[in-house]
Amino acid sequence: MSTKARNIIIAVVALAIIAVAAWLIFGNKPAEKPAVDTGDAIVLKIAHIGPLTGPAAVYGNATSNGGQIAADEINAAGGKFRIEYKTYDDTHDAEIALNCYNKAMDDGAQMIVGTTTTSPCIAVSAQAAKDRTFMLTPSASSTEVTKDKDNMYQVCFTDPAQGTASAEYIAQNKLPTKIAVIYNNADAYSTGIYQTFVEKAKELNLEIVSETAFQDSTKDFTVQVNDAKNAGAELVFLPIYYGPASMILQTAAQIDYKPIWFGVDGMDGILDIEGFDKSLAEGVLLLTPFSADAKDEKTQKFVATYKEKYGGIPNQFAADAYDAVYALTAAAEKAGITADMKAADACDKLIAAMQEIKVEGVTGTMTWSSSGEVTKTPTAVVIKNGVYVGFNN
Repeated sequence: MSTKARNIIIAVVALAIIAVAAWLIFGNKPAEKPAVDTGDAIVLKIAHIGPLTGPAAVYGNATSNGGQIAADEINAAGGKFRIEYKTYDDTHDAEIALNCYNKAMDDGAQMIVGTTTTSPCIAVSAQAAKDRTFMLTPSASSTEVTKDKDNMYQVCFTDPAQGTASAEYIAQNKLPTKIAVIYNNADAYSTGIYQTFVEKAKELNLEIVSETAFQDSTKDFTVQVNDAKNAGAELVFLPIYYGPASMILQTAAQIDYKPIWFGVDGMDGILDIEGFDKSLAEGVLLLTPFSADAKDEKTQKFVATYKEKYGGIPNQFAADAYDAVYALTAAAEKAGITADMKAADACDKLIAAMQEIKVEGVTGTMTWSSSGEVTKTPTAVVIKNGVYVGFNN
């Protein structure tokens, strides 16, 4: 055999060996598909920031879940946009929330749903205002969140609106007018609602017979509850989060004090506290924009999907985040946001668009002013047999 023929045979054998090896490594595996086939859809990158762990995890998981359901629905509809919805755990800590924000920006987020709670949102929105990043919080209700920041909008009622609306609801529905207030004087959310409630209550001739405060570190509410009872309060207004509210209800049960308890959106989640005796919350009233037992088709669909995906009934925070993602999508369409548009380029366009859209959500029909404040109508729910139902049901 000639040298040339031998070289050809060696080359053919070598190619055959390479081909067999390649098949063994790659050929018997299914071809990988792209993560998502976007087709002609415009990809919107929305970051959600909220506490998935820590003392306010009930809120953050609710907003994360509610927003995800909206994103999934929008994607399944196959319309103009496909939503990339990514969540970041801020543990209800302002410094960690800023780290989450920076990570979201590094990941290419164009806009933010969040943050979920007030103190982190004040910190993040200040940085986002400098960077020109548009934010729509589902649930951070303090006016400090939006103050001097044109890029910060809210789906939830503001604290002053909650305080005023609560006093008006008590008066209009002829609830007891001898009222005690227990609030957290170390928390901007609680203090803001407390102040406007007391102001409106005096205007409506509601008698405030007891006003007591506590701080984040308070674990014993004996003084506050006894003061309300000794003052003869027939209704106790609680502009606070569900954690301290659960301890107040436990303390009241120990001394057999049974006033009407009236809370705001921060108490939504009390039924989800592990180990909490739900019977203690029987009859508690909450002023909220969302009731899971509403009979409209949109709400029923949202509740059914939430139960299927996450188990349990969605609270107001989940509903607000659900509406937030739909609102951002509507604003993005109005503003002409594109997939390659950076957050800073999209911000002013979204600001203008938010003031022009109207969103029919599960928390009501929403419009927004240039202050970032939402306009919609609150309703009241009462806890019966361990679930939230409409107050008049």
